[in-house]
Amino acid sequence: MDNEINSGGRSLLPARRVFGYTLVAAAVAVLLTGCQDSGSGVEVSAGDSAAAEAPDGARGSGEKRDDGPRRLLWMGDSIGEAQAPALDAAMEAGGVTFESVAAAGGGGVVGEIAAPTWDRLPKTLKSFAPDVVAYQVTTYDWGAPAEQRAAYERLVKTVNEAGADLLLVSAPPFKLDDFYQPHEKEIESAPRSAKSVADKHPDTAAFLDASALWGDDSGAEQAQRSKDGIHSCQQGSAAFAVWFGEQLERRYGFAPAAADAWATGEWTGDKVYSRLGCA
Repeated sequence: MDNEINSGGRSLLPARRVFGYTLVAAAVAVLLTGCQDSGSGVEVSAGDSAAAEAPDGARGSGEKRDDGPRRLLWMGDSIGEAQAPALDAAMEAGGVTFESVAAAGGGGVVGEIAAPTWDRLPKTLKSFAPDVVAYQVTTYDWGAPAEQRAAYERLVKTVNEAGADLLLVSAPPFKLDDFYQPHEKEIESAPRSAKSVADKHPDTAAFLDASALWGDDSGAEQAQRSKDGIHSCQQGSAAFAVWFGEQLERRYGFAPAAADAWATGEWTGDKVYSRLGCA
């Protein structure tokens, strides 16, 4: 029987699954090396990704749907913004229309800092009309657990009323610098709060625990953080896009495009990576 790994209060994952995702991430990283310099990418193969297992809980009932996603809205902060170019390329290759509203310095749904998100979201839901909305828990989702749960409940309600499913995705581990340290407990409780809310709405919401990909240590190689210890460069973003596609496959029966169909391209030269000092 597989050894169990405690993921900091989140769902327990068999050790072999974590190892499998580590191999996938490493393969993407090695094969993407050097793509930032050219802006057009290099050959990438993610053949091993199909063998990696998706973590439990990708859909509350364990059932698949065959009616989505066709239009995916991506939400998050600057970490999500750095992942968006790879997601866009992967989704487009898989026949999914993609839009990102991930915002540097914001993008959250908890507390006063979330006001711009709540102002913009109804307009975006109406104009873009997604069938799936994916919200990556932000580094700014500060508040007591009750406040976090209330915000995530509001997000579920808002998204579902617009006719879309909501996927709540845990953030990767990131360096708690002087800015984040005062909010360490809130940052730790946010994914637990998100999961508790998603569990109440198994047919229209789900919590995806990305620690299967990133692990829980921001300083470990598995976390694939950039020089700042917070964001991801092209390799990490591509690895996330592969993993996320597998979660969509588990929940919806979506067939993700092979990485070599999208991982070499103009997205690797996006200005977000130059700002992060990705080489």
